[in-house]
Amino acid sequence: MILALIWGFSFLAMRIALDEIGPFNVVFHRVLWAMLVLWGAVLLTRQRLPNAPAIWIAFLVMGLLNNIIPFGLIAWGQQYIETGLASIINASTAIWGVFVAALLLPDERLTRRKLAGVLIGFAGVVCAVGVNALRAFDITSLGQLAIVASSLSYALAGVWARKRLQGLSPVVAAAGMLTGSTLIALPLAVFAEGGIAFDLTARTWGALMYVSLIATALAYLLYYRVLAVAGSGNVMLVTLLLVPVAIIAGAVVLGETLQPSAYAGFALLALGLLVLDGRVWTKKALAKPAPRR
Repeated sequence: MILALIWGFSFLAMRIALDEIGPFNVVFHRVLWAMLVLWGAVLLTRQRLPNAPAIWIAFLVMGLLNNIIPFGLIAWGQQYIETGLASIINASTAIWGVFVAALLLPDERLTRRKLAGVLIGFAGVVCAVGVNALRAFDITSLGQLAIVASSLSYALAGVWARKRLQGLSPVVAAAGMLTGSTLIALPLAVFAEGGIAFDLTARTWGALMYVSLIATALAYLLYYRVLAVAGSGNVMLVTLLLVPVAIIAGAVVLGETLQPSAYAGFALLALGLLVLDGRVWTKKALAKPAPRR
């Protein structure tokens, strides 16, 4: 629940920061300060640092797939769509994760239940984006598709981590990934937006510190903790729990309203994730009385 609250409010914080700076500046500040915090955690816990060049190259690719591309696409897309809608489309990350893993990892089979969950989830994405938005293609439609693409990038990052970052401490892996992200984000912000902005209002700094220190550095530590003690199924459901937080935050602070199709899309996404999770149906099967002999 704490992780869902943190990530739910991150959409609002990013939207606030975008009022003053561009998306690449938002990404740079988000990864820079989070990187410094996580390296501090690595030093305090005296964890062993990797020295193989292949690991650092893997960190660079992971930073691109898990931070630069999705953070950049979400920030850019949020300039044109509502905060709540961005969070709904982002909830498809787990759907994409199962689908991409089944395509690229030999030990991840797409069972009938998983296939049903993926198809229902994809139907939810189409419903949330809206068929009319795809017919009358404009900048709003492009913003929605940018969030969809960010979810696909997260899924590819998950596969990359499985293949290249196995056996590393989660904190070291996160710090290394954010280091790679910072190295990529700096020239992007300079080239695309003319430099790094530091002369910012207190409101913008507050939003940036939230998405960096709380929604990235602290959230990564919480994420790996939940993953260790509760498993991947519960982590996947966080993507559902954060959506109401983001919708309420956008409505209260920014006065946003969403179309009914967005809520219908979220309902389908939620159903798809529950089907993928499988525990509801497993519990029902276990609750059935044994047949009389």
